[in-house]
Amino acid sequence: MANDKAVILISGGLDSPTVLAYALDNGYKVYPVSFDYGQRHIRELQSSEDICNYYGVKLKKIKIDMTQIGGSALTDKIDVPERGLENIEKEIPVTYVPARNTIFISLAAAYGETIKANSIFIGANAIDYSGYPDCRPEFFNTMEKTLNLGTELGITDGFRIMVPLQYLTKSDIVKLGRRLGVPYRLTWSCYNGRDKACGKCDSCLLRLKGFMEAHDFDDIEYEAYPEFYSEYLKSNGKI
Repeated sequence: MANDKAVILISGGLDSPTVLAYALDNGYKVYPVSFDYGQRHIRELQSSEDICNYYGVKLKKIKIDMTQIGGSALTDKIDVPERGLENIEKEIPVTYVPARNTIFISLAAAYGETIKANSIFIGANAIDYSGYPDCRPEFFNTMEKTLNLGTELGITDGFRIMVPLQYLTKSDIVKLGRRLGVPYRLTWSCYNGRDKACGKCDSCLLRLKGFMEAHDFDDIEYEAYPEFYSEYLKSNGKI
């Protein structure tokens, strides 16, 4: 039986703060957790902390070193690719971190067992995403079954993996977040951990596409905008 405690996986990007706001809006007592796993865009951890401070909730940080495994542009000496929107989702990109969500959800479940929180919220979605295999509904359904077979809390109470943004487009997520008052100005999505978002990586492109299709405007600074977003800003008198 589910209780009102929920572990929230928060990365500081567009999706996970929306999920945090959603869980709070639905009456959950939230326990956010972020991961320092050696990622290139370590900047996202500051955003995670800023967002939790905004909501007045304590962030738990877990450190693991996935650079020992490598194999991803986020954890290895591999350039972050730049490709057009038309090529996103055609293949699994090099920004995929091997088994990342499997590892994160397992650690979230371990934390959940210690605080008796059997709901785990994650901000993944399978529409307007980069094609990662561990963002699909099939993965979360199977992972939930695994937790309920292999953990004490899963056997006694039953774990639930909650993916409320699963079937939403990025524009739907922006609209939901605005309705819930999510401070998107504090978020960070870019795979390159520089002072400003690059405006060229998959994550930046999908984020800007979401704001554009929501007839909204992003609050953070970019080094450069992709052509489609520049045209959108021009047509709305923003530049």
